[in-house]
Amino acid sequence: MHLEGSCHCGEVTFSLDSAHPYPYQRCYCSICRKTQGGGGYAINLGGDATTLKVRGRKNISIYHAKMKADGDKRAHRSSAERHFCALCGSGLWLFSPEWPELIHPFASAIDTPLPVPPEHTHLMLGSKAPWVEVEAKPKDQQFDEYPEESIAQWHERLGVTR
Repeated sequence: MHLEGSCHCGEVTFSLDSAHPYPYQRCYCSICRKTQGGGGYAINLGGDATTLKVRGRKNISIYHAKMKADGDKRAHRSSAERHFCALCGSGLWLFSPEWPELIHPFASAIDTPLPVPPEHTHLMLGSKAPWVEVEAKPKDQQFDEYPEESIAQWHERLGVTR
């Protein structure tokens, strides 16, 4: 599926192709919540990095989250790059050099109508904010950390790969 997205002010627009466009995965970690999730979580999609086209790239800033595991004395910088519009602050996509073939656009930045997922995966619930209520439906899966099932595997399991 071809996706088009933009920031709020319109100074950055982008497009890419996605075989995994269902916005099903809700991440409640503190990084997603604080950088992207006004409702207490963020939703990433899966996209083909080789198809990414960007207009307004000069207006993009990149954030590398600082991460500190329990017991660590110091925080370390995440290799994942969160791309934002430097003018309006809209989150656009995440890129990780660990998976260079993938781009993970934030569903909130996509302008193309997305398909409604038949179920959701709620992940990183172990670090969700206490005020966040998880609105899980009967078929939804819930995980305190990351599930083993990838975005691609979820789409394949449900037969919704495009």
